[in-house]
Amino acid sequence: MIQADANSEKLIQPNAKNRYEITRADLPLHCPMKGMSLWNSHPRVFLPIEKSGEERCPYCGAVYVLKDK
Repeated sequence: MIQADANSEKLIQPNAKNRYEITRADLPLHCPMKGMSLWNSHPRVFLPIEKSGEERCPYCGAVYVLKDK
């Protein structure tokens, strides 16, 4: 029987969505983001979203949009 860790329920599922809206409070942006489970994801990559307002992760293809540009 596998028991879930109490903290695992609070983690964001990595690569579960194709689009994530973020704010400046989330910067610097990296994928997977803080709070995402890392065991089933790709290596962390930083994405320079500050100027463009939108970036795509080269590993998983997730699109990040800066809401408060």
